[in-house]
Amino acid sequence: MTKKTVQQRLREWEPPQLGKDLQTLNDFTKMDLPNCTYVIPLRIETADRMRNAVTTLCYFLRNINAPVIVKEFDCESIFEESVLPQIKQVCSEEDLKNLTHVFEKSDEFTFHRTRLINDMVMMADTDIICNYDCDVLLPFSTHHYAVRYITDGYIDPDSKQTVPQPVKVVYPYGFGEFQRQVFADDETVSNFINSNFNFHAFDNKIRPFDAKFGFCQFFDRKEYIRLGMENENFISYGYEDDERFHRFNTCSHVIRINDIIYHLEHKRSQNSWFTNPYIEDNRAEWMKLKFYGKHALEEYYNNQDYVKRRRGQEQK
Repeated sequence: MTKKTVQQRLREWEPPQLGKDLQTLNDFTKMDLPNCTYVIPLRIETADRMRNAVTTLCYFLRNINAPVIVKEFDCESIFEESVLPQIKQVCSEEDLKNLTHVFEKSDEFTFHRTRLINDMVMMADTDIICNYDCDVLLPFSTHHYAVRYITDGYIDPDSKQTVPQPVKVVYPYGFGEFQRQVFADDETVSNFINSNFNFHAFDNKIRPFDAKFGFCQFFDRKEYIRLGMENENFISYGYEDDERFHRFNTCSHVIRINDIIYHLEHKRSQNSWFTNPYIEDNRAEWMKLKFYGKHALEEYYNNQDYVKRRRGQEQK
């Protein structure tokens, strides 16, 4: 008997019916962030990952007026078949104008996340980019502050400075126990959407956990490209988050917003865990670059073939 593919199994599962009987409010104002593009690399391998994608995109499209690019890499589009119909039950045609879905068809098992993110960075035409994981949610106000700090700079309220310090990168969550792992089911996320995206819908479904360098980051787009964007030598999963923070913290202007980030838990394949076949190569890349200072890092990235190619795209 032929073993079913992941895509065949996903088609057999009924997608989460998040749009049923929803009483979403129509009398609230969206946050206007048209100068920030959210880029989301996507492969849906499990039913909970599908639910997370629906939840996150509904939250974006209903609450934030900003372009969102989703690039899906798979042998067939689960997004078109199972995610988008659910989103359309919650979001208006006007909401959906902010969403761009790109599908790259491939039978390749390996999910080259860093390359896909860079593809979307080059597609974007805004001054700010948010590299965003489809499994996370930020409090509403965090989006506003992250974009404002990159646009206007930051003044420490506890200091006497009057001139804003430049900000090129924002980590929109604190370091340490600022993650809230959310163990959601269909009912939980339906309550979240139905309550007009009230995070108290997750009460009794969360566990405090560690937050360091992953999840999502906001970048000045020119600075992101100048310093190499995502390092495409990191393939699949592992160590890219550590290296990214080291590089930008060494070579640029980084701040953190000490607020919570919610992570919608999900099952993991090799592409999202340390069992992937590229993990040792990724580790070697990080162990090399972690000792580089500002000059060495800038020289390294200026000489990477993928960076030269991407910069050539930018100049066209």
